[in-house]
Amino acid sequence: MKIKLTSVFVDDQAKALRFYTEVLGFVKKTDMPVGHDRWLTVVSPEGPDDIELLLEPNGHPAAAAYQKAIHEAGIPATAFAVDDIRKEHERLKGLGVVFVAAPESTQGPAVATFDDTCGNLIQLFEG
Repeated sequence: MKIKLTSVFVDDQAKALRFYTEVLGFVKKTDMPVGHDRWLTVVSPEGPDDIELLLEPNGHPAAAAYQKAIHEAGIPATAFAVDDIRKEHERLKGLGVVFVAAPESTQGPAVATFDDTCGNLIQLFEG
């Protein structure tokens, strides 16, 4: 058994696709209509056959409530690894990404947290 797909709820799939591809640098892998929504996944250009991230619509009331609650509590919906967190922090800030926590080291790897503009906080970690 292995993880091949994970997801984040988003409040707008088109906006999420733009942010995750044009800002974060992921690549669109799958885009198929599913009712009123889309099965929309992105992957890392460094591992196009690795784990896919589903940009899942939060249209169900439970999904929207969950997404809102963890965002308001400051809990990241997911985390992405980067080689150099300070360099990535500066690159993303230059693209207008809003960080709620700048890179800092605690007992483990350096971490930072930003808002993905689609209802989520995303954590970056160096590793």
